[in-house]
Amino acid sequence: MDERIRAAVEQFEKVMTAQLARVDRMKQDGDFIDYSKLDTIIIGVCGGDGIGPTISREAARVVEYLLAEEIKSGKVEIRYIDGLTIENRVACMKAIPDDVLEEIKQCHVLLKGPTTTPRAGDPWPNIESANVAMRKALDLFANVRPVKVPSQGIDWTFFRENTEGAYTLGSDGANVTDDLAVDFTVTTTQGTERIARLAYEYARKNGKERVSIITKANVVKTTDGKFLRLCQQIGQEYPEITTDDWYIDITTAKLVDEKRRRDFKVFILPNLYGDILTDEAAEFQGGVGTAGSANYGKRYSMFEAIHGSAPRMVSEGRAQYADPCSMLRATVMLLSHIGCQAQADKLERALDICMFEEKRLTITGRDTGCTCEQFGDYVMETIEGLK
Repeated sequence: MDERIRAAVEQFEKVMTAQLARVDRMKQDGDFIDYSKLDTIIIGVCGGDGIGPTISREAARVVEYLLAEEIKSGKVEIRYIDGLTIENRVACMKAIPDDVLEEIKQCHVLLKGPTTTPRAGDPWPNIESANVAMRKALDLFANVRPVKVPSQGIDWTFFRENTEGAYTLGSDGANVTDDLAVDFTVTTTQGTERIARLAYEYARKNGKERVSIITKANVVKTTDGKFLRLCQQIGQEYPEITTDDWYIDITTAKLVDEKRRRDFKVFILPNLYGDILTDEAAEFQGGVGTAGSANYGKRYSMFEAIHGSAPRMVSEGRAQYADPCSMLRATVMLLSHIGCQAQADKLERALDICMFEEKRLTITGRDTGCTCEQFGDYVMETIEGLK
């Protein structure tokens, strides 16, 4: 065998061995954590880098305001976790430094600011995305993003598989020669069934009559084909819900179609397609700065903004003008997840007022608009007015 091919085969063997071990771990998974049975719910706040510390600190300030009684009684504890900056990650050449990951694992849920992922041409080494690493380390298999624009009939919820697909092995591909590079895409039975079941359960509980499975199974026949087939099988257990399937390319077009897009309700997507489609969907709501993101696992959950770390804002001295709305939308999902639905509803209503209805203050990212802290004050004043 050609030595170059032998090295690639060895790399493939190593990757597949690790994936089979992951399948075994998924088979042993227990049930989701029951927050109502915990003496204390620990919320970790991890700023990340770029504008991350600014917007995550503001979101945490709103959480402290909304959960003041729970914090005082000891039912909720907030812990601040530093060390997820790009500088610190590069210093130890790890996507997540060991000590930071250990601190995160002591929490039940995490409110996380955006982190910088190095790319070609950046001054940083090619370390793995902190988001991808965290989803794998905490087994956060479901990325859930809601998008609502009532005036346009848009009420979408995206269930993006987080731990498989094209992203999970993004750092484990093989450069066979200078002319040939290969990456891997992974689909497992266990990984697909659990994201599908979560989506259908959500649809059933929330009265959503349609679930759409998004793949490119006509071309990517093995992995996308398996994903489609397994999701359809799960869908058969929910006869009151209509299941349809779409290819990713035509779906991106149909979301722009004013007549057809109203038909979509709940989406199930592999990792890469989910990343693409949720960013497109957020634009209808006002951009990625308006949408939050939840990452659910059975033991841990993480809530974050869906935009990047905007390092240029920091280098230009504009971090204090960063928009906290995406983080605050994620905070709504966090509060709901831990059983504080009344507080979640108040925050969601206040954000609708501040962002779309009253709009007394505007975030522009510059001194032409308000600061992040001023907008946080505006949100809390609006919540106070709802009482």
